[in-house]
Amino acid sequence: MKRILVIATDGFEQSELTEPRAIMQDAGAEVTIASPEDGSIKGWDKDHWGESVDVDITLDEVSSGDFDALILPGGQINPDLLRLQPRAIELVREFDAAGKPVAAICHAPWLLIEAGLVEGRTITSWPSVRTDLANAGANVVDREVAVDGHIITSRNPGDIAAFTDALKQALAMERVGENA
Repeated sequence: MKRILVIATDGFEQSELTEPRAIMQDAGAEVTIASPEDGSIKGWDKDHWGESVDVDITLDEVSSGDFDALILPGGQINPDLLRLQPRAIELVREFDAAGKPVAAICHAPWLLIEAGLVEGRTITSWPSVRTDLANAGANVVDREVAVDGHIITSRNPGDIAAFTDALKQALAMERVGENA
């Protein structure tokens, strides 16, 4: 069974955490939610506060070696808060250094910038993050999913199907083509 870590805090875009979690669980993965503090975190649902999600583990308790992939949901608030958390950035770097899939959607590529992981890589994101990505040296594209090695990025909630399909492929959780 594949084990996937989701790093999030208050203000995560509701659909960008709950839908990938459900899709990956349906595909047979175990999904763990990590946040700076225990308890629960509150989602942002388009233009208002959404539902809360229980935190399974704090960032300080996470060992990246226990997981096969990392999901970083977006929303404007969530990644902006997380990029100020040294342990969150350290975990992103650990997953990258281990060559494990790192999947970031919407505003979450801010965490990839903070971790120093975008220079020379092909990345997509929410439109307002694209200048930041370009300034950090990324090759910025506008498409539903961009896969550059083990880094997977998408633009918005409308891209969740492509985003999770790319993650499943990266984890070899589904066949790719006839000869897979």
